[in-house]
Amino acid sequence: MTSTVQSAGSAETEKRPGRWLALAVLVLAVLLVAVDATVLGLATPYISEDLKPSGTQLLWIGDVYSFVIAGLLVSMGSLGDRVGRKKLLLIGSVAFGLISVLNAYASTPELMIVARALLGVAGATLMPATLALIRNLFHDPRERSLAIGIWGATASAGTAVGPVVGGFLLEHFWWGSVFLINLPVMAVLVLVGVKLLPESRNPEPGPWDLTSVVLSLVGMVGIVYGIKEAASHGPTLEAVAAGLLGAVALHRFVRRQLTLSTPLLDMRLFRNRGFSGAVLADLLTILGLSGLVFFLSQYLQLVQGRGPLEAGLAELPAAVGAVAAGLAAGTVARRYSVRAVAAGGLAAIGLALGTLTLLSQSTGYPLIGGALLVVGVGAGFAFTVTADVILSSVPNEQAGAASAVSETAYELGAALGIALLGSIVTGVYSGFAAPAGTPPAVADAAHESLGGAVEASAGLPNSEALVDAARSAFVDGITLAAGIGSVVLLAASVAAWVLLRGQKLEGGVEIS
Repeated sequence: MTSTVQSAGSAETEKRPGRWLALAVLVLAVLLVAVDATVLGLATPYISEDLKPSGTQLLWIGDVYSFVIAGLLVSMGSLGDRVGRKKLLLIGSVAFGLISVLNAYASTPELMIVARALLGVAGATLMPATLALIRNLFHDPRERSLAIGIWGATASAGTAVGPVVGGFLLEHFWWGSVFLINLPVMAVLVLVGVKLLPESRNPEPGPWDLTSVVLSLVGMVGIVYGIKEAASHGPTLEAVAAGLLGAVALHRFVRRQLTLSTPLLDMRLFRNRGFSGAVLADLLTILGLSGLVFFLSQYLQLVQGRGPLEAGLAELPAAVGAVAAGLAAGTVARRYSVRAVAAGGLAAIGLALGTLTLLSQSTGYPLIGGALLVVGVGAGFAFTVTADVILSSVPNEQAGAASAVSETAYELGAALGIALLGSIVTGVYSGFAAPAGTPPAVADAAHESLGGAVEASAGLPNSEALVDAARSAFVDGITLAAGIGSVVLLAASVAAWVLLRGQKLEGGVEIS
Protein backbone atom coordinates (compact mmCIF):
# COMPACT_ATOMS: atom_id res chain seq x y z
CA MET A 1 0.00 0.00 0.00
CA THR A 2 1.48 3.37 -0.94
CA SER A 3 1.49 6.43 1.27
CA THR A 4 -0.77 8.15 -1.25
CA VAL A 5 -3.40 5.48 -0.92
CA GLN A 6 -3.08 5.54 2.85
CA SER A 7 -3.50 9.31 2.99
CA ALA A 8 -6.54 9.13 0.80
CA GLY A 9 -8.01 6.43 2.97
CA SER A 10 -7.32 8.55 6.06
CA ALA A 11 -9.03 11.59 4.59
CA GLU A 12 -12.02 9.52 3.58
CA THR A 13 -12.29 8.02 7.07
CA GLU A 14 -12.00 11.42 8.76
CA LYS A 15 -15.02 12.56 6.76
CA ARG A 16 -17.10 9.64 8.02
CA PRO A 17 -18.75 10.96 11.20
CA GLY A 18 -20.24 7.60 12.15
CA ARG A 19 -16.96 5.73 12.60
CA TRP A 20 -17.00 5.97 16.40
CA LEU A 21 -20.60 4.77 16.55
CA ALA A 22 -19.60 1.92 14.24
CA LEU A 23 -16.81 1.10 16.69
CA ALA A 24 -19.38 0.90 19.48
CA VAL A 25 -21.19 -1.81 17.51
CA LEU A 26 -17.96 -3.71 16.88
CA VAL A 27 -17.05 -3.81 20.55
CA LEU A 28 -20.43 -5.39 21.30
CA ALA A 29 -19.21 -8.43 19.36
CA VAL A 30 -16.04 -8.45 21.43
CA LEU A 31 -18.15 -8.19 24.58
CA LEU A 32 -20.21 -11.16 23.39
CA VAL A 33 -17.15 -13.41 23.09
CA ALA A 34 -15.44 -12.15 26.27
CA VAL A 35 -18.50 -12.63 28.45
CA ASP A 36 -19.01 -16.16 27.13
CA ALA A 37 -15.40 -17.09 27.87
CA THR A 38 -15.52 -15.90 31.49
CA VAL A 39 -18.92 -17.25 32.53
CA LEU A 40 -17.87 -20.79 31.61
CA GLY A 41 -15.24 -20.81 34.35
CA LEU A 42 -17.79 -19.77 36.96
CA ALA A 43 -20.36 -22.25 35.73
CA THR A 44 -17.93 -25.19 35.67
CA PRO A 45 -18.65 -26.39 39.24
CA TYR A 46 -22.40 -26.37 38.49
CA ILE A 47 -21.92 -28.11 35.15
CA SER A 48 -19.82 -30.75 36.95
CA GLU A 49 -22.56 -31.30 39.51
CA ASP A 50 -25.39 -31.49 36.99
CA LEU A 51 -23.86 -33.22 33.95
CA LYS A 52 -21.26 -35.24 35.91
CA PRO A 53 -18.52 -35.09 33.25
CA SER A 54 -15.29 -37.02 33.71
CA GLY A 55 -12.08 -35.05 34.20
CA THR A 56 -11.24 -35.45 30.51
CA GLN A 57 -14.75 -34.37 29.44
CA LEU A 58 -14.47 -31.32 31.69
CA LEU A 59 -11.25 -30.29 29.94
CA TRP A 60 -12.94 -30.81 26.56
CA ILE A 61 -15.83 -28.60 27.63
CA GLY A 62 -13.26 -25.96 28.53
CA ASP A 63 -11.06 -26.15 25.47
CA VAL A 64 -13.01 -27.56 22.49
CA TYR A 65 -14.25 -24.02 21.73
CA SER A 66 -10.65 -22.88 21.39
CA PHE A 67 -9.71 -25.95 19.34
CA VAL A 68 -12.38 -25.27 16.73
CA ILE A 69 -11.99 -21.52 16.66
CA ALA A 70 -8.21 -21.81 16.29
CA GLY A 71 -8.66 -24.11 13.32
CA LEU A 72 -11.17 -21.84 11.56
CA LEU A 73 -10.02 -18.28 12.32
CA VAL A 74 -7.68 -17.93 9.34
CA SER A 75 -10.32 -19.38 7.04
CA MET A 76 -13.06 -17.10 8.40
CA GLY A 77 -10.82 -14.03 8.33
CA SER A 78 -10.06 -14.74 4.68
CA LEU A 79 -13.74 -15.42 3.97
CA GLY A 80 -14.62 -12.01 5.45
CA ASP A 81 -12.07 -10.37 3.15
CA ARG A 82 -13.91 -11.98 0.25
CA VAL A 83 -17.65 -11.89 1.01
CA GLY A 84 -17.66 -8.81 3.22
CA ARG A 85 -16.62 -8.39 6.86
CA LYS A 86 -19.89 -6.77 7.90
CA LYS A 87 -21.94 -9.57 6.37
CA LEU A 88 -19.85 -12.27 8.03
CA LEU A 89 -19.93 -10.47 11.39
CA LEU A 90 -23.73 -10.18 11.39
CA ILE A 91 -24.28 -13.79 10.28
CA GLY A 92 -21.80 -15.00 12.89
CA SER A 93 -23.47 -12.94 15.61
CA VAL A 94 -26.88 -14.48 14.91
CA ALA A 95 -25.36 -17.97 14.91
CA PHE A 96 -23.45 -17.26 18.13
CA GLY A 97 -26.64 -16.22 19.89
CA LEU A 98 -28.67 -19.20 18.69
CA ILE A 99 -25.97 -21.75 19.54
CA SER A 100 -25.68 -20.19 23.00
CA VAL A 101 -29.22 -21.52 23.58
CA LEU A 102 -27.97 -25.02 22.75
CA ASN A 103 -25.18 -24.55 25.31
CA ALA A 104 -27.71 -23.44 27.92
CA TYR A 105 -29.92 -26.50 27.51
CA ALA A 106 -27.23 -29.17 27.02
CA SER A 107 -28.28 -32.22 29.03
CA THR A 108 -25.21 -34.45 28.73
CA PRO A 109 -21.43 -33.87 28.73
CA GLU A 110 -21.28 -35.04 25.10
CA LEU A 111 -23.95 -32.56 24.00
CA MET A 112 -22.20 -29.79 25.90
CA ILE A 113 -18.94 -30.54 24.11
CA VAL A 114 -20.72 -30.48 20.72
CA ALA A 115 -22.44 -27.20 21.63
CA ARG A 116 -19.12 -25.61 22.60
CA ALA A 117 -17.59 -26.81 19.32
CA LEU A 118 -20.42 -25.27 17.29
CA LEU A 119 -20.03 -22.06 19.26
CA GLY A 120 -16.39 -22.08 18.16
CA VAL A 121 -17.49 -22.16 14.52
CA ALA A 122 -19.66 -19.09 15.09
CA GLY A 123 -17.05 -17.37 17.23
CA ALA A 124 -14.45 -17.74 14.49
CA THR A 125 -16.43 -15.27 12.38
CA LEU A 126 -16.52 -12.50 15.00
CA MET A 127 -13.08 -11.46 16.21
CA PRO A 128 -11.21 -11.21 12.86
CA ALA A 129 -14.10 -9.24 11.41
CA THR A 130 -14.08 -6.70 14.26
CA LEU A 131 -10.34 -6.01 14.05
CA ALA A 132 -10.38 -5.90 10.24
CA LEU A 133 -13.25 -3.39 10.24
CA ILE A 134 -11.33 -1.24 12.75
CA ARG A 135 -8.34 -1.29 10.39
CA ASN A 136 -10.54 -0.03 7.58
CA LEU A 137 -12.50 2.46 9.69
CA PHE A 138 -9.46 4.15 11.25
CA HIS A 139 -6.56 4.89 8.92
CA ASP A 140 -5.14 7.62 11.13
CA PRO A 141 -2.54 5.84 13.32
CA ARG A 142 -3.41 7.65 16.54
CA GLU A 143 -7.15 7.17 16.07
CA ARG A 144 -6.55 3.53 15.25
CA SER A 145 -4.47 3.06 18.42
CA LEU A 146 -7.28 4.54 20.50
CA ALA A 147 -9.87 2.41 18.69
CA ILE A 148 -7.82 -0.75 19.32
CA GLY A 149 -7.41 0.31 22.93
CA ILE A 150 -11.20 0.63 23.26
CA TRP A 151 -11.58 -2.75 21.52
CA GLY A 152 -9.18 -4.37 23.97
CA ALA A 153 -10.65 -2.55 26.96
CA THR A 154 -14.11 -3.83 26.04
CA ALA A 155 -12.80 -7.38 25.95
CA SER A 156 -11.39 -6.77 29.41
CA ALA A 157 -14.66 -5.20 30.56
CA GLY A 158 -16.35 -8.38 29.35
CA THR A 159 -14.15 -10.37 31.69
CA ALA A 160 -15.47 -8.16 34.49
CA VAL A 161 -19.11 -8.13 33.40
CA GLY A 162 -19.12 -11.87 32.74
CA PRO A 163 -18.22 -13.08 36.25
CA VAL A 164 -20.40 -10.51 38.02
CA VAL A 165 -23.49 -11.04 35.87
CA GLY A 166 -22.78 -14.75 35.67
CA GLY A 167 -22.35 -14.96 39.44
CA PHE A 168 -25.66 -13.19 39.98
CA LEU A 169 -27.43 -15.55 37.56
CA LEU A 170 -25.84 -18.65 39.11
CA GLU A 171 -27.05 -17.64 42.54
CA HIS A 172 -30.63 -17.13 41.33
CA PHE A 173 -31.10 -19.42 38.30
CA TRP A 174 -29.71 -22.64 36.79
CA TRP A 175 -26.28 -22.73 35.18
CA GLY A 176 -27.63 -22.57 31.63
CA SER A 177 -28.79 -19.00 32.23
CA VAL A 178 -25.19 -17.74 31.96
CA PHE A 179 -25.19 -18.57 28.25
CA LEU A 180 -28.52 -16.88 27.58
CA ILE A 181 -27.07 -13.44 28.40
CA ASN A 182 -25.53 -13.58 24.90
CA LEU A 183 -28.97 -13.18 23.31
CA PRO A 184 -29.74 -9.51 24.13
CA VAL A 185 -26.18 -8.47 23.21
CA MET A 186 -26.48 -10.32 19.91
CA ALA A 187 -29.84 -8.71 19.19
CA VAL A 188 -28.54 -5.16 19.75
CA LEU A 189 -25.41 -5.87 17.70
CA VAL A 190 -27.37 -7.12 14.70
CA LEU A 191 -30.12 -4.50 14.75
CA VAL A 192 -27.75 -1.56 15.16
CA GLY A 193 -24.92 -3.03 13.07
CA VAL A 194 -27.14 -3.33 10.00
CA LYS A 195 -27.56 0.46 10.07
CA LEU A 196 -24.16 1.71 11.23
CA LEU A 197 -21.44 -0.65 9.99
CA PRO A 198 -19.98 0.03 6.55
CA GLU A 199 -19.24 -2.98 4.39
CA SER A 200 -15.57 -3.76 3.83
CA ARG A 201 -13.94 -6.39 1.62
CA ASN A 202 -10.96 -7.07 -0.61
CA PRO A 203 -11.85 -5.63 -4.05
CA GLU A 204 -9.94 -8.45 -5.81
CA PRO A 205 -10.28 -11.40 -3.43
CA GLY A 206 -9.91 -14.38 -5.70
CA PRO A 207 -11.53 -17.76 -4.93
CA TRP A 208 -11.88 -19.15 -1.40
CA ASP A 209 -9.78 -22.31 -1.48
CA LEU A 210 -11.70 -25.06 0.34
CA THR A 211 -8.70 -27.38 0.35
CA SER A 212 -6.76 -24.79 2.33
CA VAL A 213 -9.70 -24.46 4.74
CA VAL A 214 -9.69 -28.20 5.42
CA LEU A 215 -5.89 -28.34 5.79
CA SER A 216 -5.95 -25.43 8.23
CA LEU A 217 -8.69 -26.99 10.36
CA VAL A 218 -7.17 -30.49 10.39
CA GLY A 219 -3.71 -29.11 11.07
CA MET A 220 -4.63 -26.89 13.99
CA VAL A 221 -7.00 -29.36 15.65
CA GLY A 222 -4.56 -32.25 15.13
CA ILE A 223 -1.61 -30.41 16.68
CA VAL A 224 -3.58 -29.11 19.66
CA TYR A 225 -5.33 -32.44 20.28
CA GLY A 226 -2.04 -34.32 20.09
CA ILE A 227 -0.40 -32.00 22.62
CA LYS A 228 -3.43 -32.21 24.89
CA GLU A 229 -3.48 -36.02 24.84
CA ALA A 230 0.29 -36.26 25.35
CA ALA A 231 0.10 -33.90 28.31
CA SER A 232 -2.76 -35.89 29.85
CA HIS A 233 -1.75 -39.50 29.11
CA GLY A 234 1.81 -39.42 27.82
CA PRO A 235 3.00 -40.00 24.24
CA THR A 236 0.34 -42.55 23.34
CA LEU A 237 -0.14 -43.84 19.80
CA GLU A 238 -3.31 -41.73 19.48
CA ALA A 239 -1.55 -38.55 20.62
CA VAL A 240 1.44 -39.08 18.33
CA ALA A 241 -0.80 -39.93 15.36
CA ALA A 242 -2.94 -36.81 15.89
CA GLY A 243 0.13 -34.60 16.22
CA LEU A 244 1.75 -36.04 13.09
CA LEU A 245 -1.48 -35.67 11.12
CA GLY A 246 -1.73 -32.03 12.23
CA ALA A 247 1.91 -31.31 11.38
CA VAL A 248 1.58 -32.85 7.91
CA ALA A 249 -1.64 -30.90 7.26
CA LEU A 250 -0.08 -27.59 8.34
CA HIS A 251 3.01 -28.29 6.19
CA ARG A 252 0.75 -28.93 3.22
CA PHE A 253 -1.22 -25.78 4.07
CA VAL A 254 1.90 -23.59 4.07
CA ARG A 255 3.20 -25.09 0.81
CA ARG A 256 -0.19 -24.63 -0.83
CA GLN A 257 -0.37 -20.98 0.21
CA LEU A 258 3.00 -20.33 -1.42
CA THR A 259 1.75 -21.70 -4.76
CA LEU A 260 -1.74 -20.14 -4.92
CA SER A 261 -2.18 -16.86 -6.79
CA THR A 262 -4.71 -15.75 -4.15
CA PRO A 263 -3.82 -17.66 -0.97
CA LEU A 264 -6.04 -18.03 2.06
CA LEU A 265 -3.15 -16.57 4.09
CA ASP A 266 -0.29 -14.63 2.52
CA MET A 267 2.76 -16.26 4.13
CA ARG A 268 4.87 -13.23 3.18
CA LEU A 269 3.34 -11.45 6.16
CA PHE A 270 5.65 -13.46 8.40
CA ARG A 271 8.72 -11.96 6.74
CA ASN A 272 7.92 -8.84 8.75
CA ARG A 273 9.80 -9.30 12.03
CA GLY A 274 7.39 -7.05 13.92
CA PHE A 275 4.36 -9.00 12.68
CA SER A 276 5.93 -12.36 13.59
CA GLY A 277 7.14 -11.06 16.95
CA ALA A 278 3.73 -9.71 17.90
CA VAL A 279 2.02 -12.97 16.93
CA LEU A 280 4.51 -15.04 18.94
CA ALA A 281 4.15 -12.75 21.97
CA ASP A 282 0.36 -13.15 21.87
CA LEU A 283 0.56 -16.94 21.63
CA LEU A 284 3.02 -17.35 24.52
CA THR A 285 1.13 -14.87 26.70
CA ILE A 286 -2.21 -16.63 26.42
CA LEU A 287 -0.56 -20.02 26.76
CA GLY A 288 0.91 -18.94 30.08
CA LEU A 289 -2.32 -17.38 31.33
CA SER A 290 -5.24 -19.47 30.12
CA GLY A 291 -4.68 -22.78 31.86
CA LEU A 292 -4.34 -21.01 35.20
CA VAL A 293 -7.32 -18.69 34.66
CA PHE A 294 -9.53 -21.66 33.73
CA PHE A 295 -9.00 -23.11 37.22
CA LEU A 296 -8.95 -19.87 39.22
CA SER A 297 -12.73 -19.58 39.48
CA GLN A 298 -12.87 -23.14 40.77
CA TYR A 299 -10.19 -22.29 43.35
CA LEU A 300 -12.15 -19.27 44.60
CA GLN A 301 -15.40 -21.25 44.85
CA LEU A 302 -14.48 -24.82 45.71
CA VAL A 303 -11.30 -24.22 47.73
CA GLN A 304 -12.03 -20.92 49.45
CA GLY A 305 -15.81 -21.38 49.62
CA ARG A 306 -16.83 -18.15 47.88
CA GLY A 307 -20.19 -17.89 46.15
CA PRO A 308 -20.21 -17.42 42.36
CA LEU A 309 -21.02 -13.70 42.60
CA GLU A 310 -18.29 -13.14 45.17
CA ALA A 311 -15.85 -15.10 43.01
CA GLY A 312 -16.78 -12.94 40.03
CA LEU A 313 -16.21 -9.75 42.01
CA ALA A 314 -12.89 -11.14 43.26
CA GLU A 315 -11.65 -11.33 39.66
CA LEU A 316 -12.50 -7.67 38.90
CA PRO A 317 -8.98 -6.24 39.47
CA ALA A 318 -7.68 -8.01 36.36
CA ALA A 319 -10.36 -6.41 34.19
CA VAL A 320 -9.92 -2.96 35.76
CA GLY A 321 -6.17 -3.07 35.17
CA ALA A 322 -6.57 -4.26 31.59
CA VAL A 323 -9.12 -1.54 30.73
CA ALA A 324 -6.92 1.24 32.09
CA ALA A 325 -3.75 -0.07 30.46
CA GLY A 326 -5.45 -0.79 27.13
CA LEU A 327 -6.69 2.78 26.79
CA ALA A 328 -3.26 4.20 27.64
CA ALA A 329 -1.14 1.71 25.70
CA GLY A 330 -0.91 3.64 22.42
CA THR A 331 0.17 6.87 24.14
CA VAL A 332 2.72 5.10 26.34
CA ALA A 333 4.17 3.15 23.38
CA ARG A 334 4.67 6.37 21.41
CA ARG A 335 6.33 8.09 24.35
CA TYR A 336 8.69 5.19 25.06
CA SER A 337 8.77 2.31 22.58
CA VAL A 338 6.62 -0.56 21.37
CA ARG A 339 9.02 -3.19 22.62
CA ALA A 340 9.38 -1.58 26.03
CA VAL A 341 5.62 -1.54 26.56
CA ALA A 342 5.02 -5.06 25.19
CA ALA A 343 8.00 -6.68 26.91
CA GLY A 344 7.35 -4.80 30.14
CA GLY A 345 3.71 -5.86 30.15
CA LEU A 346 4.62 -9.50 29.61
CA ALA A 347 7.28 -9.41 32.33
CA ALA A 348 4.72 -7.93 34.75
CA ILE A 349 2.33 -10.80 34.05
CA GLY A 350 5.14 -13.31 34.54
CA LEU A 351 6.12 -11.85 37.91
CA ALA A 352 2.47 -11.71 39.03
CA LEU A 353 2.00 -15.37 38.14
CA GLY A 354 5.15 -16.10 40.09
CA THR A 355 3.53 -14.69 43.24
CA LEU A 356 0.60 -17.08 42.76
CA THR A 357 2.95 -19.99 43.44
CA LEU A 358 2.49 -18.92 47.09
CA LEU A 359 -1.22 -19.83 47.04
CA SER A 360 -2.60 -22.03 49.78
CA GLN A 361 -6.13 -22.94 50.82
CA SER A 362 -6.18 -19.99 53.23
CA THR A 363 -4.38 -17.35 51.14
CA GLY A 364 -5.77 -13.88 51.86
CA TYR A 365 -7.41 -11.86 49.11
CA PRO A 366 -4.82 -9.02 49.01
CA LEU A 367 -2.24 -11.34 47.40
CA ILE A 368 -4.76 -12.73 44.91
CA GLY A 369 -6.30 -9.34 44.07
CA GLY A 370 -2.91 -7.65 43.76
CA ALA A 371 -1.61 -10.35 41.43
CA LEU A 372 -4.76 -10.13 39.28
CA LEU A 373 -4.43 -6.34 39.03
CA VAL A 374 -0.83 -6.62 37.80
CA VAL A 375 -1.84 -9.36 35.35
CA GLY A 376 -4.57 -7.10 33.98
CA VAL A 377 -2.27 -4.09 33.55
CA GLY A 378 0.40 -6.19 31.85
CA ALA A 379 -2.09 -7.84 29.51
CA GLY A 380 -3.74 -4.52 28.65
CA PHE A 381 -0.43 -3.00 27.59
CA ALA A 382 0.89 -6.07 25.75
CA PHE A 383 -2.21 -7.11 23.82
CA THR A 384 -3.17 -3.62 22.70
CA VAL A 385 0.30 -2.82 21.38
CA THR A 386 0.76 -6.17 19.62
CA ALA A 387 -2.67 -5.91 17.99
CA ASP A 388 -1.75 -2.42 16.74
CA VAL A 389 1.57 -3.68 15.35
CA ILE A 390 -0.14 -6.56 13.54
CA LEU A 391 -2.79 -4.34 11.94
CA SER A 392 -0.23 -1.67 11.02
CA SER A 393 1.91 -4.25 9.22
CA VAL A 394 -0.52 -5.07 6.42
CA PRO A 395 -2.41 -3.30 3.64
CA ASN A 396 -6.15 -2.79 4.06
CA GLU A 397 -7.19 -5.61 1.74
CA GLN A 398 -5.37 -8.16 3.93
CA ALA A 399 -6.72 -6.84 7.22
CA GLY A 400 -9.02 -9.79 7.75
CA ALA A 401 -6.31 -12.38 7.20
CA ALA A 402 -3.86 -10.53 9.45
CA SER A 403 -6.47 -10.11 12.18
CA ALA A 404 -7.24 -13.81 11.90
CA VAL A 405 -3.56 -14.67 12.44
CA SER A 406 -3.60 -12.53 15.58
CA GLU A 407 -6.75 -14.19 16.87
CA THR A 408 -5.47 -17.64 15.89
CA ALA A 409 -2.40 -17.07 18.06
CA TYR A 410 -4.72 -16.03 20.89
CA GLU A 411 -7.03 -19.03 20.57
CA LEU A 412 -4.22 -21.50 19.90
CA GLY A 413 -2.48 -20.20 23.02
CA ALA A 414 -5.72 -20.64 24.97
CA ALA A 415 -6.18 -24.19 23.73
CA LEU A 416 -2.57 -25.12 24.44
CA GLY A 417 -2.65 -23.40 27.82
CA ILE A 418 -5.74 -25.28 28.95
CA ALA A 419 -4.39 -28.51 27.47
CA LEU A 420 -0.88 -28.26 28.94
CA LEU A 421 -1.28 -26.30 32.18
CA GLY A 422 -4.78 -27.67 32.71
CA SER A 423 -3.47 -31.19 32.31
CA ILE A 424 -0.74 -30.43 34.84
CA VAL A 425 -3.35 -29.27 37.35
CA THR A 426 -5.49 -32.33 36.64
CA GLY A 427 -2.51 -34.68 36.79
CA VAL A 428 -1.31 -33.36 40.15
CA TYR A 429 -4.86 -33.34 41.51
CA SER A 430 -5.79 -36.85 40.42
CA GLY A 431 -2.78 -38.31 42.24
CA PHE A 432 -3.86 -37.37 45.76
CA ALA A 433 -4.28 -40.12 48.33
CA ALA A 434 -7.84 -40.54 49.61
CA PRO A 435 -8.12 -41.00 53.40
CA ALA A 436 -8.22 -44.58 54.68
CA GLY A 437 -11.72 -46.02 54.68
CA THR A 438 -12.99 -44.03 51.70
CA PRO A 439 -15.25 -46.25 49.55
CA PRO A 440 -13.60 -47.03 46.18
CA ALA A 441 -16.52 -45.56 44.19
CA VAL A 442 -16.32 -42.31 46.16
CA ALA A 443 -12.54 -42.17 45.75
CA ASP A 444 -12.87 -42.67 41.98
CA ALA A 445 -15.43 -39.85 41.72
CA ALA A 446 -13.26 -37.59 43.90
CA HIS A 447 -10.22 -38.15 41.66
CA GLU A 448 -12.15 -37.04 38.54
CA SER A 449 -12.54 -33.40 39.62
CA LEU A 450 -12.64 -31.19 42.70
CA GLY A 451 -16.36 -30.60 42.16
CA GLY A 452 -16.81 -34.36 42.05
CA ALA A 453 -14.93 -34.72 45.33
CA VAL A 454 -17.15 -32.19 47.09
CA GLU A 455 -20.31 -33.85 45.80
CA ALA A 456 -19.22 -37.47 46.32
CA SER A 457 -18.04 -36.87 49.90
CA ALA A 458 -21.43 -35.59 51.08
CA GLY A 459 -22.70 -37.74 53.92
CA LEU A 460 -19.45 -39.61 54.52
CA PRO A 461 -18.13 -39.75 58.09
CA ASN A 462 -14.70 -38.61 56.86
CA SER A 463 -16.03 -36.12 54.32
CA GLU A 464 -13.96 -33.22 55.64
CA ALA A 465 -10.74 -35.23 55.42
CA LEU A 466 -11.47 -36.26 51.82
CA VAL A 467 -12.40 -32.73 50.71
CA ASP A 468 -9.36 -31.25 52.47
CA ALA A 469 -7.04 -33.71 50.73
CA ALA A 470 -8.67 -32.94 47.38
CA ARG A 471 -8.41 -29.19 47.92
CA SER A 472 -4.77 -29.45 48.93
CA ALA A 473 -3.95 -31.42 45.79
CA PHE A 474 -5.88 -28.94 43.63
CA VAL A 475 -3.91 -26.03 45.10
CA ASP A 476 -0.65 -27.91 44.51
CA GLY A 477 -1.61 -28.28 40.86
CA ILE A 478 -2.47 -24.58 40.52
CA THR A 479 0.79 -23.41 42.09
CA LEU A 480 2.82 -25.67 39.78
CA ALA A 481 0.87 -24.35 36.75
CA ALA A 482 1.42 -20.78 37.95
CA GLY A 483 5.16 -21.37 38.17
CA ILE A 484 5.31 -22.80 34.66
CA GLY A 485 3.11 -19.98 33.37
CA SER A 486 5.47 -17.47 34.97
CA VAL A 487 8.46 -18.96 33.14
CA VAL A 488 6.55 -18.92 29.83
CA LEU A 489 5.58 -15.26 30.26
CA LEU A 490 9.11 -14.18 31.15
CA ALA A 491 10.35 -16.01 28.04
CA ALA A 492 7.68 -14.21 25.99
CA SER A 493 8.94 -10.90 27.41
CA VAL A 494 12.47 -11.62 26.21
CA ALA A 495 11.19 -12.69 22.77
CA ALA A 496 9.12 -9.49 22.46
CA TRP A 497 12.11 -7.34 23.43
CA VAL A 498 14.24 -8.93 20.69
CA LEU A 499 11.67 -9.27 17.91
CA LEU A 500 9.90 -5.92 18.33
CA ARG A 501 13.12 -3.88 18.17
CA GLY A 502 12.59 -0.81 16.01
CA GLN A 503 8.81 -1.23 15.73
CA LYS A 504 6.73 1.94 15.85
CA LEU A 505 2.98 2.52 15.89
CA GLU A 506 3.01 5.50 13.52
CA GLY A 507 1.97 4.56 10.00
CA GLY A 508 1.92 1.21 8.22
CA VAL A 509 4.74 -1.08 7.17
CA GLU A 510 5.15 -1.92 3.52
CA ILE A 511 4.71 -5.57 2.50
CA SER A 512 6.98 -6.23 -0.45
